[in-house]
Amino acid sequence: MAEQGESVFTVIVAAAANLGIAAAKAVAGLISGSSAMLSEAAHSVADTVTEVMLLAALKRSAKPADEDHPLGHSGERYVWALLAAVATFVGGAVFSVYDGVHTLVHGEEPGDPLVSYIVLGVAFVLEGFSLRTALRQAKGEAAEARAPLGRYLRLTPDTTVKAVVMEDSAALAGLMLAAGGLLGGQITGSGVWDGVASILIGALLVYVAWELGRSNAALLIGRPLPRPMREAVREELLSVPHIIGVLELTTLIQGPDEVMIAAKVDFRDVASAAQVEWACEEAEEQLRERMPAIARVYLDPTPGVTRRGSGT
Repeated sequence: MAEQGESVFTVIVAAAANLGIAAAKAVAGLISGSSAMLSEAAHSVADTVTEVMLLAALKRSAKPADEDHPLGHSGERYVWALLAAVATFVGGAVFSVYDGVHTLVHGEEPGDPLVSYIVLGVAFVLEGFSLRTALRQAKGEAAEARAPLGRYLRLTPDTTVKAVVMEDSAALAGLMLAAGGLLGGQITGSGVWDGVASILIGALLVYVAWELGRSNAALLIGRPLPRPMREAVREELLSVPHIIGVLELTTLIQGPDEVMIAAKVDFRDVASAAQVEWACEEAEEQLRERMPAIARVYLDPTPGVTRRGSGT
């Protein structure tokens, strides 16, 4: 639950930063006539909508399991996060590319870029603070998982933090592209630079939307634990007295802090019913002690291949 609260704080910081930045960019874009600044305004609006959806994801996924949802509501996190990725694509990328192409085709008269430079500078500071907050959380979680930060962000089931890190990183890159477009237009007097910057911002948002959409879709479809962790689960099961084989192992990530384990397990031939029951309880306890994220363990006593053939 502590991680949940930290994720909520991270998303709120990002949403608050983006809301103010979006308004400032829009005003600066209208004053300067810069399509790159208007694209950045659309980028910030899309990010704000994304963060609102991520907050909804965190709230709804935290609801406890009930009779109609025996496995809980963790999957809702990925539904809303997937919708957030779509919002990034539609609200930011499409507008940015359209506005950039429109500028290249019809041209634009560059206005006074001073206000835009000021807004870009303030936005860079605010986005940097938001990114720092998200990275602090991601680094802490990566340290707990004993994984490098890059690998953790690639594989983490906490797509909320991944979304904020990626969006804030893209926002900083977008700000530099917008500044480059303004500077190019100021030096040459041509709106081409601004149009190209707008298209590049759109391309950047397409990549972010694709990466986040792909990650959330994989978790919605059903993603297992990484192979080393699956081997650790198998090893833990085999360490329990009376268990002599793991015939089939299924792992499913249901949420950032929820993993389900299901396995067909071969017990010793001479194990009594009471010993089998004890072994199942012991296996669940050991697994949860080693991996606290494991929420559900289902073991199916199954005869090994040799005993199946003999009918014993």
